[in-house]
Amino acid sequence: MVFALRTAFVGTLQAKFILELAKADLEYYDKIIDISRAMFKAGALGQIDLDRIELLRVQYESEIENAIVNLRTAKIQLLLMLNDRTPVDQFDVTGPFDFSDSLQPLDTYRDAALAARPDLQAALQTVQQSDTNHKLAISNGSTDPTYSAWWTHNPSFNNPNDYDTLGMSFSIPIRMFDRNQGEKKRTLIDIDRAAQASVQARAQVFSDVDTAYELVRSNVALLKPYKEKYNDQALRVRDTVTYAYQHGGASLMDFLNAQSDYRQVQLAYAQLLGAYLTAAGQLNLAVGREVIQ
Repeated sequence: MVFALRTAFVGTLQAKFILELAKADLEYYDKIIDISRAMFKAGALGQIDLDRIELLRVQYESEIENAIVNLRTAKIQLLLMLNDRTPVDQFDVTGPFDFSDSLQPLDTYRDAALAARPDLQAALQTVQQSDTNHKLAISNGSTDPTYSAWWTHNPSFNNPNDYDTLGMSFSIPIRMFDRNQGEKKRTLIDIDRAAQASVQARAQVFSDVDTAYELVRSNVALLKPYKEKYNDQALRVRDTVTYAYQHGGASLMDFLNAQSDYRQVQLAYAQLLGAYLTAAGQLNLAVGREVIQ
């Protein structure tokens, strides 16, 4: 449930991020349209090229509307999971939509999971309980000798002068068969079953941690070049081609392709961030506690 809630929260953050990107792209493109209209009036741009530039604006408008719908849908799902009746327009979430490349070695998360996973701890406690039940079955099946002693103050019939009598007895039950043998066998079987379950639980812990760790590692490996190089390169290419187009150094197709490439890079980066945060939540779930914030 916590993982599902966290995934819905990440989805809402991602939808907000994409909406902000779409708004920024439209704002930038509106400036391009204004410049293109000025170039058309000055005779530096043909009517057909201006029409193509203005027609492309509908794609930006469509992206904004889709982003708004996706954001509202994500908020509705999150409100449903929170059982909150706040109106969608009054509800908002905030949080870091970024990644951290400071990933610890795999063994660190394995050790943390072995100490924190509740299902593994429950399996280990079941082994201890089974062992205790077996010891109890052995104890219930054993027999104990009986001791008794007495003292009386009355005259003995054989000796009228003897008023005090002291007596002792000791008895040992003779067992013909072990009446608790079935319970002993059953508890032995429970010990073996619990031990096998604990081994399986331990293997499942390693499988969950290893899978989630690999997802986080791969997303970090993909995100680092975007943050270090690709985002800046896409922005630089867009601005350079736009400047060249305005000054006659690039074709309209080059300009439109540069705009499209920049949007694709930004969208891919947003999707990778969402995948990373979801994988981080999965790793926290696999470990059993927060290891990646």
